[in-house]
Amino acid sequence: MKLGVFGGVLAVLAAIAAIVLYSATFILPETGQALVVRLGEPIRTVTNAGLHFKVPFIDNVIIIDKRILDLENPAQEIIASDQKRLVVDAFARYRIVDPLKFYQAVQTVPRANLQLSSLLNSALRRVLGESSFQNLVKDERAVLMGRIRDQLDKQAEAYGINVIDVRIRRADLPEQNSQAVYQRMQTERQREAAEFRAQGAQRAQEIRSRADRDVTVLVAEANSKAEQVRGEGDATRNRIFAEAFSKDPDFFAFYRSMQAYETGLAHNDTRMVLKPDSEFFRFFTNPSGRQPGDAQAGQAIQPNQAAQPAPAAPAAR
Repeated sequence: MKLGVFGGVLAVLAAIAAIVLYSATFILPETGQALVVRLGEPIRTVTNAGLHFKVPFIDNVIIIDKRILDLENPAQEIIASDQKRLVVDAFARYRIVDPLKFYQAVQTVPRANLQLSSLLNSALRRVLGESSFQNLVKDERAVLMGRIRDQLDKQAEAYGINVIDVRIRRADLPEQNSQAVYQRMQTERQREAAEFRAQGAQRAQEIRSRADRDVTVLVAEANSKAEQVRGEGDATRNRIFAEAFSKDPDFFAFYRSMQAYETGLAHNDTRMVLKPDSEFFRFFTNPSGRQPGDAQAGQAIQPNQAAQPAPAAPAAR
């Protein structure tokens, strides 16, 4: 009976010892830092991860994250130095470096985010209000973000917070202004396109006119060359005819007369009213081209005297 009571007492004492031991220790993770509070008053901070001790039932441990935290700031309208309204969407990254200051100032991360959001809005308005729209979106964006970070970090130091970075995610004109700017840009591009088309049409007309002029010049030169060649051919033909006439006048007269017959007596139902003893038909009556009256009159043809070719055929009726 006594052993049973003694065993029960030992079990109760062991349980009490376990509870006391559990209350006197805490484990700090790698991602956190601890603030030991005794009866509502902070007494010390712990930054090393592992097993640590505290006064049981009196000390409380508050774990504060020591990783980099994000602060998402809602988009807001800001007036730049050139009086342009901008919608700015920014965010910040920060780390809690002094748990005691942090606990005394804001105690929790949501309260810290609320305070930092207000401070970030003020820094954005101060810095961007001194800059123009072009500097913000193009020329000095990185410099402006650095200035905002410095100002926010200086103000957040009172909360035990170190601001690592501030970034402007988007900085645009309001929707109404964006539509107006878009319409103006579209009109400008259409004007440039029309100007380019007009310049292209003018250039095409110049090229077409130059091509037409070159064609006219080439055709004129070709016609001139053709007339020159044709004249040279006619001259060569006349020279050949002259040489042929000088070599055999009788044959030349006969050949020319045959050409006249071929032209005048073509297969087109031609009708001519001529005397049978006409000069045109003298090669029909005599292959030598001599008329009968010429022999009776004693008009002999001299050897060097050429027989005259038949005259051209009279006009057909």
